[in-house]
Amino acid sequence: MNLSEMRTIVRRDLHDEDAGNYRWSDDELDRHIAHVVKDFSEAIPNEQRVTMPTASGSREIDISAVTERVMVQAVEYPVGRFPPVYQRFALWADTVTLLGTEVPDGSDANIYYGKLHNLDADTSTIPSQYEDLIAVGACGYAAVEWAVYAINRANVGGAGTPEQLQKWGREKLSYFRKELRRLGRKNRVRARSLYQSYYPPVSKATDYGP
Repeated sequence: MNLSEMRTIVRRDLHDEDAGNYRWSDDELDRHIAHVVKDFSEAIPNEQRVTMPTASGSREIDISAVTERVMVQAVEYPVGRFPPVYQRFALWADTVTLLGTEVPDGSDANIYYGKLHNLDADTSTIPSQYEDLIAVGACGYAAVEWAVYAINRANVGGAGTPEQLQKWGREKLSYFRKELRRLGRKNRVRARSLYQSYYPPVSKATDYGP
């Protein structure tokens, strides 16, 4: 699936397939598709791993080179152990700070992170099972945008047409956002099961023994 193919699906769902009289231009639909891809990435980012160097004696790791980052899921340090060692960490701007007892010695760390998905003229990182959801969201944004523009303007479809299109668009967006919330919760559960904290939680109960 590429951008042109996605745009064709969106036009079909919008019943906007008359090439001589498009209601939405390609640029307009591309903008709505890009909006949806960004929303989708916030819920289900494109999972990536990058190896970054540490500085000996410093707990801070500069990740400014990790572009289009949505979130950081886990930090593996030191690397190469089995089972993998995932450190507790804090993230501020472009700096990851390790919070465990082990201070880096200059060796590498693996950063597991999510980045924005890509959907362009050649490629897509959107999993195929979610392509229809992307189309639903793009239709919703396009319909609402056009309806807002058309309200109080002359149209041949009657006074109710913009309102009907806006209602239809909002229903599409409601479904899209509901699915994002569901998929986002599912994704967080899966990620947390993969990346358990290396350090066990400290009990808040006090046991003084016998």
